[in-house]
Amino acid sequence: MTELYLYPVWLRAWHWLNALIFLVSLVTGISMHFSLGWLIPFEVAVPVHNASGIVLTVSWVAFIIGNWVSGNGKHYLINLRSLPMDLFRQTRYYVYGIFVNAPHPFHVSEEHKLNALQTMSYVGVMYVLMPLLILSGWAFLLSPSLPETVLGIGTIWIVAMTHLVLSWMLLLFLIVHVYIITTGETVMTNMRAMLTGWHRERGPQPERAGDDAG
Repeated sequence: MTELYLYPVWLRAWHWLNALIFLVSLVTGISMHFSLGWLIPFEVAVPVHNASGIVLTVSWVAFIIGNWVSGNGKHYLINLRSLPMDLFRQTRYYVYGIFVNAPHPFHVSEEHKLNALQTMSYVGVMYVLMPLLILSGWAFLLSPSLPETVLGIGTIWIVAMTHLVLSWMLLLFLIVHVYIITTGETVMTNMRAMLTGWHRERGPQPERAGDDAG
């Protein structure tokens, strides 16, 4: 059994708090968008959604600062030279290899805990989609200060569509993320790692084997 301590307390606390905040934002947003008063009354959903958006902003800033101060940000660096082949190997594993018990194409280490697909998806989510979602949410809150139109198009409509599309993209990521969690040595291996902080693998590790929850 090999063990690597990859998830410090601050990162685990942030991960679960951020997940909770995002779910609250998602549920209240869906309730408002589809007018699901039976799910959450509109007069309740609006202030809760606004509050969760503000907390989500603080959470995202904490994530950026935490990565910078702790050095965890190194796991989000992309190796452009090896990226095409790494993406091919990892995609082939998830599409085919995992179903025929093929060895993992990526070796988890203290220097690299994310495979190529994870790195690309997490960078896209945390450094592109999430800040855009937050900015569009703040644009909603500050809409009285925005111009009525941009290039002849209603500003509120642009903000609303942007916020909506980003929300659905992040929901899709969440669904895929939950599935990937189950692809460790056992269904609970990756989940346990994010609860305890320790990534564990049984037996000797092949040259490029292993996986991780992110």
